[in-house]
Amino acid sequence: MKNSPLAAGFLFAAVSMPAAAHESVYTAVLSGSAEAPPNSSPAIGTATVTMDMDLVTMRVQETFSELLGNTTASHIHCCTTAPAGTAGVATTVPTFTGFPSGVTSGVYDHTFDMTLLSSYNPAFISNNGNTVSGAFNALVAGLDSGSSYVNIHSTVFQGGEIRGFLTLVPEPESYAMLLGGLGLLGSLARRKNKST
Repeated sequence: MKNSPLAAGFLFAAVSMPAAAHESVYTAVLSGSAEAPPNSSPAIGTATVTMDMDLVTMRVQETFSELLGNTTASHIHCCTTAPAGTAGVATTVPTFTGFPSGVTSGVYDHTFDMTLLSSYNPAFISNNGNTVSGAFNALVAGLDSGSSYVNIHSTVFQGGEIRGFLTLVPEPESYAMLLGGLGLLGSLARRKNKST
């Protein structure tokens, strides 16, 4: 494999990838059918949660429309042990800071300082070592495992009108490495077939 153009290209791609911030991005599609128990709300929504491990912040972005009731709260629940199950509120109670209240459609964008007690539900801190760092680590673990969800509560569905489980979005660098590795394996397999 010495001086292989494919290997050189793969090495160049791996070395020239931009340095990424230590961030993890999670997304969810929110619906009534994802609630527990499911409901027939026609509402739809999306959520993006960006955890910055260097700054210890959490940016929450949500859009929602066509709720049957007026909004009363939104937050992240963590960490359910059953698929599509329920869990306690992990983040600020009674609702996200500045979340639009009393509306059926809206947009939300807020960055939380996750080093502050006020960014969490006090019960979540108590259940995770009674420290902010314990709560932060538990929340990140719940996000990474897919056992956390965003919930939007309304006057019609007080337990939650729409929700969605947050899933990790792979980094673009991961795709590039995977594709480069698959190309290299394909080249080696073709070379082996030619030599036999």
